[in-house]
Amino acid sequence: MNNLEVWMRGPIAGLAPLLQPAAHAILQAREEVNLMMIDFPEELLWETPAGCASVAFHLQHLSGVLDRIFTYANDKMLDEDQFELLRLESVKNQPNVNVKSLLTRFNNQVNKALTQLKNTDEKSLLAPRGIGRKKIPTNVIGLLFHAAEHTQRHTGQLYVTVKVLKASLEA
Repeated sequence: MNNLEVWMRGPIAGLAPLLQPAAHAILQAREEVNLMMIDFPEELLWETPAGCASVAFHLQHLSGVLDRIFTYANDKMLDEDQFELLRLESVKNQPNVNVKSLLTRFNNQVNKALTQLKNTDEKSLLAPRGIGRKKIPTNVIGLLFHAAEHTQRHTGQLYVTVKVLKASLEA
């Protein structure tokens, strides 16, 4: 079964049926991210091949997007720590940032997201929510779907960046 994609392995226990696709997408991203980062060279973490975002950016952004969007789904505003982490996503060569710390943060954020999904009542999915200070209108399911979709998008971008950087070592 482990060679099947997450969504093909069946429902996740304790999770409402309408939230299964979001959870499957987030779990699939976690598996792929952790696999692609095995033996990734630390010295390439901040490289930006052809001006593309670095591996470090994508790993930070994956965690940050889940945190921020799930905060809005909880009908809360971002706090100062979340704004600081958002700012740091674009800062290169941060001290004490390495592959292990970035993966730990991402895996912890995925766990937190899954817990929130399990605690989300299906009856609340159409409840209105606002994004940011402008309170851009959306709803709970829109936020949860976007968090999963955005996570998948950056997982794909990370995959390409990792492949290009690893290939540059072999050239």
